[in-house]
Formats: sequence, C-alpha cells, structure tokens
Amino acid sequence: MKNISLNIDKVLGFIPKERIYAQETKATRCIATLHDGNGAGNDFLGWLHLPSSVTEAELTDIENTANTLRSKCEVVVVIGIGGSYLGTKAVVEALNNSFDWLTTDRKNPVMVYAGNNIGEDYLYELSEILKGKQFGIINISKSGTTTEPALAFRILKKQLEEAVGKEEAKCRIVAVTDAHKGALRTLATQEGYKTFVIPDNVGGRFSVLTPVGLLPIAVAGINIRELIAGAVSMEKATDKDVPFGENMAAIYAATRNELYKNGKKIEILANFHPKLHYIAEWWKQLYGESEGKDGKGIFPASVDLTTDLHSMGQWIQDGERTIFETVISVETPDHELRVPSDKENLDGLNFMAGKRVDEVNKMAELGTQLAHVDGGVPNIKITMPKVDAFHIGQLFYFFEKACGISGYMLEVNPFNQPGVEAYKKNMFALLNKPGYEKESEAIKARL
Repeated sequence: MKNISLNIDKVLGFIPKERIYAQETKATRCIATLHDGNGAGNDFLGWLHLPSSVTEAELTDIENTANTLRSKCEVVVVIGIGGSYLGTKAVVEALNNSFDWLTTDRKNPVMVYAGNNIGEDYLYELSEILKGKQFGIINISKSGTTTEPALAFRILKKQLEEAVGKEEAKCRIVAVTDAHKGALRTLATQEGYKTFVIPDNVGGRFSVLTPVGLLPIAVAGINIRELIAGAVSMEKATDKDVPFGENMAAIYAATRNELYKNGKKIEILANFHPKLHYIAEWWKQLYGESEGKDGKGIFPASVDLTTDLHSMGQWIQDGERTIFETVISVETPDHELRVPSDKENLDGLNFMAGKRVDEVNKMAELGTQLAHVDGGVPNIKITMPKVDAFHIGQLFYFFEKACGISGYMLEVNPFNQPGVEAYKKNMFALLNKPGYEKESEAIKARL
C-alpha cells in the first residue's frame, strides 16, 4: 500500500535545500530528545509509541462497547472540547458520506458534538432535537470539571435519565476519563458507567489514537484497526533510526522552522478535498497549542480550496508575504463522475466534457500552486493516496511526530499549554466561583 509522502520542491526557490539540510544535526538531536524522554514535557510522551502499543484486548473492548452503543442509539453525543473531540470529528467527517444525515436507512448512529462551546442556543437546539430519539453519550474529560463539557453533560445526562430511566441511561453513557481521580471518574464509579482511560502521559491534542478518539470513531462505523495500522506504519517510517533525508517528519519540521526564521510567520494548511476540513481544525490545535508560547510560534491557519480561493485567495496571492502553504493533495477520490456534454453550451464548459471532475480539480490545484509560488508563497506538498482510515492514521501520526520535533527545534515545550488557563481564571472570577473571591474582587475593580 502506498504511503503519504512529502515534497518540498516548491520551497527551494525561496530557501536553498542546503539550508534546510543544514538543520539535520539539530533535528536529529530533537528526535533523540523525544525518544530518550529527556526534554521539556517528557511526562507527556505517551503518544510516541502509542500506535504500536495498542493491544488486541483494548481494540476488542472498544469495538464491543461501540457495538453496544450502536445497537441502542440512533444518535450518539460526543461531549468534549479541544483534543477530546477534534480528532474524532476529523476522522468521522472525512470517512463518512457527506450527506449521510439525509438518508433514512442509516447503518450507523448520527454523531453529534457538545461541550465544545457555551452556546445556549446550541445546547437548547440539541436538547430539542434529541427529544423522542434514542440517544447515548460519550463523555470525554480527564477532570470532569472543564466548564464546557461539564455543563453539556449535566444538561444531557438529566435529559437522558428522564427519557429512558436512570438504569437504562447508565447503559448508554460511557466515560473516557482519568484512571483514578477526578470528578468524572468519581461519578462513573458511583453510577456504574462503562469507562475507558485517558492515559496520564498523553495530552488532549495527541489523544486521537487513544479511546478518546477510537471509541466514538468506532461507534461511527469506521475501522479503527485500519486507522491504527496506518499510524503504526508512520511510527516506523519516522523512527529515530530513519536517516534525516528519508524521515518526512524531520524534513517537514526543519523546513517550516527554516521558513519561520526567514519571516514566514503564518502556515496555511490547504486542501482540495472538502472532507478534510476538520483535519485542518485538528491540525490547528495541534500546532497552535504546541508551539504558540514564549513569544514564539508559527500561526496555523487553514483554507478549503477551491472554495476559499473566492474569499481568501486574494490575500494569499497578493497580501503580506509572511505566509507559506502546506497543501494536502489527495491522489484518488472514492468515486467517478464525468462532466456531461451540453448541446447549448451556454456555460461554456463543453471543453471539459468527458473529463472527470477530479481532473478539473487537479488542474485547479496545480494552477493554484503555480500562481501562489509565483506570488511569493512557498509551498509544501503532502500527497495522500486516498482518504481512508489507513492513510488518515498515517497523516495523524506524521503531524504529531513532526510537531514534537518542530517544537523542540523552536526551543519551546511542545506538550504544555499554560496560556489556556488565562481565560478560565477570569471567567471563574466573573462568575463568583467559590475559591476565586480575591480574583473576583480584583477583576471587578478593573471593570
């Protein structure tokens, strides 16, 4: 099976290959730091060998639990925020039919998401649409006290218990949480919920290949074994013993860091396949939360093309030259559709008649790449043979490994997120949460 691949040729007109390869020593040292576990954040390196360490028993347990939920529920609500839902949504949106929600003979439950915002209208509308439906909940939270998911779970748990009774509700709620401590672990033990563990040494944005992602992905009817197999193959392909010139994670990390040093402060992840939209949302959290600290870090942005060529295309082509693009290119679509001929040809498209729609898309992709490079935008290309579970598994692990290397090359701790807590302290103070009395007084004085 073909693997995903990396091409930096369209960067070399901006930065000589020699300067990228001059980073070999530093990149190799950073890979060794990751594998030796002696760098900053080394207590969160559980993702590094996660794919190859998943056991048959763990996969079977996840699949059996997923089947139980599938048999009982027409809708499953995934409650979580950040890494607790983005990876799941990325895989489900990429691999399910784009219009599956319109079908009446569904084989898999509808997957919906909550706990990733504090929108009253969103939660009200979700509660309303769930009335009269057989639904279940996967609640993902290490602590059980993070505001957004805790609030959603409190509301939906009450609704589920009122709809089916407390005993049946217990069979439709699964908690993915800490192994020993925290509010959700305590509640799950008291109520008798089926539980899975978020490993202590895996941060949320690196957790998609743990039960955090694997359980809801399996509920959606996707083959998690193929996802893991793809990740295992990329774990091997980017191992510390793989030479720098053959290690795509190391090359990507070195290239983006060299571009950053040369004034390219924004990386735009672009795709020409609509199903990859949430892959980019997951990627933005991974790199933004890992590298954006200590006054440093490439700003991660994303566009869906050709859609956004009609909105952001002008800025990318002619705006401030502080950007570079990483383009995910899909070689082979799942389906074939050809442009029909039209006798009147009023739209002028007969020159495309007989061509596959994907051929038109590929020419748009190539034309865009050439235009952007000519406009001063370096282009990195990641080629993905197909949008399937195996290659998404490869893509996830590739980005994770490259992120760890890149963060260490930038000389930050890629595995913490101290800035995330700032808004929470202000919010709790404004809401007069017990224990925040001094902060409440201080913030009221400011206001």
